[in-house]
Amino acid sequence: MGLNIAVLANLKKNAPHYAGMPSDAWDDLDSDITINAISSALAAAGHRTTFLEGNLTLATELPKLKPDLCFNICEGHWGDSREAHIPSILEMLRIPYTGSGVLTLALTLDKPMTKRVLAFHGLPTPAFQVFELADEPLDPDLRFPLFVKPSREGTGMGVSGESIVRDETELRDRLAGHLARYRQPILVERFIRGREITLGCVGNLTTPVAWRVPFDEAADRITHGLRFLPPLEIDFDAYPASEGGVYTNRMKTEWAHDFHYACPAPLGTGLLAQLQWLTAAVFRVTGCNDVARVDFRLDADDGNKPYILEVNPLPGLYPGLSDLVLEAEGDGMTYNDLINMIVDTTCARCGIAC
Repeated sequence: MGLNIAVLANLKKNAPHYAGMPSDAWDDLDSDITINAISSALAAAGHRTTFLEGNLTLATELPKLKPDLCFNICEGHWGDSREAHIPSILEMLRIPYTGSGVLTLALTLDKPMTKRVLAFHGLPTPAFQVFELADEPLDPDLRFPLFVKPSREGTGMGVSGESIVRDETELRDRLAGHLARYRQPILVERFIRGREITLGCVGNLTTPVAWRVPFDEAADRITHGLRFLPPLEIDFDAYPASEGGVYTNRMKTEWAHDFHYACPAPLGTGLLAQLQWLTAAVFRVTGCNDVARVDFRLDADDGNKPYILEVNPLPGLYPGLSDLVLEAEGDGMTYNDLINMIVDTTCARCGIAC
C-alpha cells in the first residue's frame, strides 16, 4: 500500500526577510519544482505524500498527519546549526526521516569544524584559518594564494572569482566584506589550483563504523554498503575568466540552467578508486546516513593529489540541475529512481517495511 510520507523543506517563497539581509541569503532553499518532483517520484512508487514547510508548526502538524516517514531536505533559517533543527523536532516526536542526523548536520554545516574532524583522521583537506576579525594576524604557515568564504553557508554563497586572494590587501578586503555581509566567522584556506570533482553516494556503511577510519585502510568495510555515483567535473573552460576557475555562486544560481560539466568525469581507475575511498571515509567520520556528496579539488601543482573541500549530507535535488541528480543520470538512473533509492535506503536503516 505504500507509506504515508511527509515531504519537509524550506521554500524560498516562504523565507523570512530581515534588515540587512544579503541578496543571496536564501539561495540554498528550495522551490516548488523540487517539492513537486520529489512528491511525484514517491507517488510513482505507491507512496502518499504531504508537503509541510519545515518550521515550528511541525510540532503540531506531524502528530495529526501521523507519517510513517519524513523525506527531509530542510535547510533551516536561523543559527549556526540550522540544518539540524527539523531533525531535532523529528527525533523528539520519534518520527524516522531520510538523511543524516542532528549531530552530523550541525557539524557539516560548519566548514571549519568539519575540516578539523577530517584533519584529525588524517584525511587531506587544505590548510586553513578562521577569522572573526578582519585584522587578525595570518598564520605564518599559510601562503598565498588563499581562498575566502563564509563558514556556514551552502550553494556557493559568498564564493566568486574574487574569493581567490593573492596578497595581504586583497585578503583584508575580502574578510571585511564577508564579515559585514554574512555576520559569521570566515574561512580562509589554501587555494588548490586544479580540477573540481564532486562525488555522490547513496547507502549506509555496514557496521562497525564508530565514526573513524579503520586501522586497516584496505578493509572492504571502508566502502561496503555505499553505491557510488559517477563523479561529476565542472568544466571551468566554458565559463568566463571572471569566475576564476572555481564553482561560484553565480554558476550554481544565475547560470544553473546552462551548467557545463562532464559526468562521468574523465579520471583514471586509480584516481577514481582513491576518490571513492575518501568519500566513504568522509561519510564515515562525519556520521552521514543514506545519501551525501563530497567535493574535491585535484592539486594541479602536486600530481592531481585530491583535497577534500567539504561534505554535503543534504545535497540538492532540483530535477535536471542539482549535482547529485546529474550524477544519478550519469549512472543511468531516473529522478524517480534516485528519490526512491534514498527512501528505500532509509527504510532499510530504520527497519520500515516499504
